[in-house]
Amino acid sequence: MKRLLIVFFACSALSGVDSGTQHIEAAQLAPDCQTPRVKKAARTYRNPVVSVNLPDPTVIKAGDGYFYLYATGRHTPVFRSSNLVDWEKVGNCFTDGTRPSWEPQAGIWAPDINRIDGKYVLYYSHSVWGGEWTCGIGVAVSDKPEGPFADRGAMFRSNTIGVQNSIDQFYIEDGGKKYLIWGSFRGIYCIELEDDGLAVKAGAEKIRIAGTATEASYVHRRGKYYYYFGSAGTCCEGANSTYTVVAGRSESLFGPYLTKDGRSLTDNYYEVVLHGNAIFAGPGHNAEIVTDDEGNDWMLYHAYLKSNPENGRVLLLDRIVWDDGWPAVPGLTPSGESDVPVFRSEGGMGE
Repeated sequence: MKRLLIVFFACSALSGVDSGTQHIEAAQLAPDCQTPRVKKAARTYRNPVVSVNLPDPTVIKAGDGYFYLYATGRHTPVFRSSNLVDWEKVGNCFTDGTRPSWEPQAGIWAPDINRIDGKYVLYYSHSVWGGEWTCGIGVAVSDKPEGPFADRGAMFRSNTIGVQNSIDQFYIEDGGKKYLIWGSFRGIYCIELEDDGLAVKAGAEKIRIAGTATEASYVHRRGKYYYYFGSAGTCCEGANSTYTVVAGRSESLFGPYLTKDGRSLTDNYYEVVLHGNAIFAGPGHNAEIVTDDEGNDWMLYHAYLKSNPENGRVLLLDRIVWDDGWPAVPGLTPSGESDVPVFRSEGGMGE
């Protein structure tokens, strides 16, 4: 009787295993019962990781150990994850009453999240479609990654800084100084910010670092190089979108950014990192690169699912590999199924 009870509880325990992280070897049976033994397997995910409209993602790892993701939207939605794969919505940065309104009827596009002096600082683009001289870049601040964010208003507009289509901003620190990089198909520029990151530094001069072929700028420092990532092509034409993630590299933040054969991004040359395929159209506007606990680099970005473009620009995740110092997604197209990133202390454990 005692042996039967042991077998019963062993079989009961096996039947409660989480099928999301395990798989069954049918040929391996536990003694005296018909429940198969359970074998640990590498967990996988499928793209898209979020099947709702989340254009222009930006991501940060907060002090609570979770990743927080922000995207283009009326109130700037906020999602949270412990592993870059499983996301839940936790709020919005703004409400109808608190969202920026310094450009009438404008959308809030392409947020960029950062941690500066103990605050969560969100840069955003404020524009109406086609308003290339009235659009501009603003900033909002919060004590918590999930918000709410308090708008600090416009940093500049296209017509005040002299750069047409001043959107798609990205913040970076280098050499103890703070900078903003921005622009969309009218040249990509960089300018120094004040020490608090909330305004352009008095007397600072803008520097052009790339040509007119890209938008959605992101610069990643790796070794001795700065890697410029941008998106070329059309962002927002559903299944006909041609967005493509491209790159160049430089030994200085301010360029020149060059291709493998030494041609300049200011002359609209670039290397392809990722393009569409038969399933996904217009992959682009990538978030910051995140490195997992095994040293693998990961990139979140948006794309249209060709079978359902009406669902908007959904969220995809892929690994970046480095070949002789150059970044690319394996196969240069979005993956279907891949192993999940490895984070050994997921969520709530702090940094």
